[in-house]
Amino acid sequence: MADMSKINKLATKKNETTGPTKAVVGRKRDDSLDAVIMDAALSALAEVGYDRMTMDLVAEKAKTGKATMYRRWSSKTELVRDALVSMNSQSVNLTSLPDTGSLREDLLTVVKPKSAQQSERKLKVLSGLGSFFAEYRKISEDISAQIFGGWEKANAQLFKRAQERGEISKTANINEACRVISAMTAYMTTLQLRHFNKEAYEELLDGIVLPALGAKVKSKK
Repeated sequence: MADMSKINKLATKKNETTGPTKAVVGRKRDDSLDAVIMDAALSALAEVGYDRMTMDLVAEKAKTGKATMYRRWSSKTELVRDALVSMNSQSVNLTSLPDTGSLREDLLTVVKPKSAQQSERKLKVLSGLGSFFAEYRKISEDISAQIFGGWEKANAQLFKRAQERGEISKTANINEACRVISAMTAYMTTLQLRHFNKEAYEELLDGIVLPALGAKVKSKK
């Protein structure tokens, strides 16, 4: 009995010294890795297009494991969605929009890339989307707002300025005009398989958007 008493005292003393076992805290999610993976996805889109792009290829480019990617995105479609949102948000700065005094020039300037290399990559990404839009509609109907949200907000501000200047009709449906630009961009790149370059955008603005808003469009000689 005496020996048992000693053992109990020793066990109690050990517990008092060591205290309760601390829970193991998992590592925090590395947000910088998200950006690396999304950039790798854009590179894959530009190189092989959406239909031939695989999560394995993106993982190889990002130098990370496929399991790490699937903890962030459950599918290739969702990864591409977020990559496109990131690409468009980085190319549009709502706090410093152009103000040339001309709606047409403002609309063209807001999508102007910072470099020729960035322009070429963006065109390849858009041209390589393939069946992405059809696949994405299976998980979300509000594709325009999610992919082109930043661009649409920028265009809406430019349209409002133009209304204040009297350049377009006061009754013009600004929100619908923003959606038309986004929808036609997707249509050109995925169904018509056209590069969405300056000439294509000018054709869209001069032939559809600006006339619908009541703006005067100079005829090309």
